[in-house]
Amino acid sequence: MKKASFDGSIDLDADAPEPYSPRQADLILKARAEELAQAVEQDEESASIEVVTFSLAYETYALETAFVSEVYPLNDLTPLPCTPAFVAGIVNVRGQVISVVDIKKFFDLPARGLTDLNKVIVIGSGMMRFGIMADAILGVRNIPIRTIQPGLPTLTGVRADYLRGIAADRLVILDAAKLLTDGKIVVHEEVA
Repeated sequence: MKKASFDGSIDLDADAPEPYSPRQADLILKARAEELAQAVEQDEESASIEVVTFSLAYETYALETAFVSEVYPLNDLTPLPCTPAFVAGIVNVRGQVISVVDIKKFFDLPARGLTDLNKVIVIGSGMMRFGIMADAILGVRNIPIRTIQPGLPTLTGVRADYLRGIAADRLVILDAAKLLTDGKIVVHEEVA
C-alpha cells in the first residue's frame, strides 16, 4: 500500500516483506534448482523420436519423420542412363521430378525385385530432396531416445556410416540428415 509522507513523497515499499537473510535466500534458491533439475531429468527420460518404419530386404528400418515429407506409391519409375546402380530412376511427385535411390543397392543388401507394393519415402532438408525405395511401409511410431543403442559391432561398411542407432526390437534407424548431406548420394557425372 502506498503511503504519503509529510514531505509529499510516496513510500512504495511500506508493505514489502522483510528481505530474506542470506541463509534463507540460499535455501530458496537450492530448492528451486532441485525442482528445475527434476523437470529436465523427466523430459530427457520421456523424450522420443517419431519414425516411419519400413521393410527393406527382410530387415526393418526407420527414418525420422522430421525429414520425411511424404510416402508415395512407386508408379512410373523412369530409369536414368549413366547413373550409379543405386539410382533407381526418377518419378513425378505432384509435378516435381524426384530422384529415387535404391537403398538396397547402396547398402549392398540382397535385391527382392520391384512389385506394386513398393513405396517411395520422400525425404528432404533444405534444397536436397530425394526418394528412398522401400519394400513396404510398416507404420509410424515413437521410440524413446534412451532405448536407442549406438550400433552393432556386426554392422559394418556403408550401413554403419548411415546409422543413427538400433532400437530395442532390432529396428535399424537410419541417419536421414547424413543421407541428405553426403556427397556419395549426389551424382556429379557428365556424359560427353
